This record gives sequence, structure tokens and C-alpha cells, in this order.
Amino acid sequence: MGVSLKDVAALAGVSVKTVSNVVNDYTHVSEQTRAKVRQAITELGYQPNLTARHLRYGRSGIIALALPELDIPYFSELARSVIGCAEAQSWAVLIEQTEGVRERELLLASGLRTRTVDGLILSPLALDGEDLARLGTEMPVVLLGERIGPGAADHVVIDNIAAARAATEHLIGLGRRRIAAIGARVVVGQDTSNLRLAGYAQALAAARIPLDPDLVVPVPSYHRPPGAEAMAALLALPEPPDAVFCFNDLLALGALRTLLARGLRVPEDVALVGVDDIEDGRFSTPTLTTIRPDKAQIASVAVQMLLERINGADMPAREFQADFTLEIRESTVGRASD
Repeated sequence: MGVSLKDVAALAGVSVKTVSNVVNDYTHVSEQTRAKVRQAITELGYQPNLTARHLRYGRSGIIALALPELDIPYFSELARSVIGCAEAQSWAVLIEQTEGVRERELLLASGLRTRTVDGLILSPLALDGEDLARLGTEMPVVLLGERIGPGAADHVVIDNIAAARAATEHLIGLGRRRIAAIGARVVVGQDTSNLRLAGYAQALAAARIPLDPDLVVPVPSYHRPPGAEAMAALLALPEPPDAVFCFNDLLALGALRTLLARGLRVPEDVALVGVDDIEDGRFSTPTLTTIRPDKAQIASVAVQMLLERINGADMPAREFQADFTLEIRESTVGRASD
């Protein structure tokens, strides 16, 4: 037989209602009483019936997280943080992969594909603000990534222009002048690649370094092979770069492979910076200088925003700008002992 609220109440010497208030973390319980109830819960090994609790409020107790590509480490690391934040508040997370396909994003945002969930955290690549306005979905949605329209939904983002500018300024500060950019995409609007390209260009302009179009290499995707191929194209130029800003860490790791295979030294011959601070970059040789978005903060704020909406919060759409830092490692400054 499982332990019940009545068993906990009897051991703690309080009413069943008081135990329920403590389990549901209501504030109107004294700290002394709360401590007694928690001690009884620990001694008896009581486990609350989360399913029953959610059903009592007409909910499934599940939220969805929809990401473009789960094999990109940034997204898998972000998903881990979202799951941890949701579990801490007794919610389960359903993971969906959209691959940036508009039809999949529409299905998810409309709630048609995920009828059993109470809300959605979505990182869209193909939707715009008009799409969400037309859907008129009643399901709470929090967006990650670039804005897809003012007031479309609650939104968590980093300042990608400032992040790219910081990465490029770091390379300029090291005395590099032929600074390439790997990661441009032919996309209209406030796409991440366009914003990072803008930050790169701003840093060059501020340092009075002309932007050489030959040093800006587009890629079909943000994986290692395109990074390696883009670096090979740069090395084939009459004047190769002395530094490269890659728009994510996977591109940078691909570029690093090409540089080392050609016998070039990093950072002595070519300095290298990425974005995302994925775990692989901390263990590469050399370790990778990168822009580190605060993934834990992004996850925590997104989950909190979503749960507030699920619980009936009625307010205009909010935007939260998460923190980022420049993590300086061996790919730009060499080993500490050098």
C-alpha cells in the first residue's frame, strides 16, 4: 500500500489539508509546521500523485519543447536544461524536432500535433509573426531565438549582434586584420545568421577594417563538414585570413580540422572563435574560444514564462534578453604556458 496524505498528517500531527498545502507549496503555512510535514514526508517516503494533481486542474502536466535539430549540441544541451527546470516544478517535457520545416512548426504552434500538452516552448526557423497571428492558438507558447514579429508571444533571446561584435572585437584586439566569417545564410529578416553577420560587420567598421566579401563564406547548414569546406575555400584565397569568426561551434570545429590538416597552427597562424560553448569545444585541441549563451538562464526563464501563461497570466507578450559571455580559450590566445 502506498503512503497517503492521511498517513503523513497523522505522523506530523496536522490536518490532511495542511499536508496538501505543504505539498503544493502554498505560502500560508508556518515554517515550523512546514518543517514537521516535510520531516514526516521524508520518514514515510511519501510521493505525491502528480498526475492526479494536474488532472484536478484540467491539465496533462506535460509541456512540449520543439527544436530545429537535436543533433546540434547547443539544442541538446538546452533541452537538458529545460527538462531539469520543468522537472523541478513537477512538469514533464515532450521533445519535438522540427528540422526548420514550416509545416511542422505550424502544426506544433497550432496545438494540432501536441493536443496532450499544456504549452509549448518553440525555437522557430520558418514561422513569422503573421503565422502565429493567423493561428490564433489558445495554447500558451514561448518562443526562443530571433523575434518573428512584435507581440507574437513571450520570447527569450540573446543579443546576437552584440555577441558577434564581441567575438570579432576580441580578434581585432589580438592584432588580426584579415578576419573571415563562416556561417552566412541567404535568409530574409531577423535570422540569427544575419544578426551575427551584422555584429561582425559593425566590429570591423568600428576598427576601420574594410569588409572583404571574399572573407564571408555562406554555409548550407551549421554542422562540422560545411565548416571544414568553408575553411578550405578561405585557405585557397590569394590572401587567406589570419582569424575566423564561425557562427557556431560546430562550424568552428570543422574549420579547426581543416586548419590542422593543412599544417597550420591555431592560434599562431589563424585564430578561431565560435558561438554556443558546447562541451566538445572545451575538449578540442586547442580548446575553442567561444560566445557562451547562458543556456541555464534561457531554459529557466522560458519554463517560468510558459508556466505563468498556463496558470492564467494575462499580460502583453514579454521579451527577455538572456546573458552571454566571451569564453577565451586556446584557439585565440594559445596555452597559458606559451
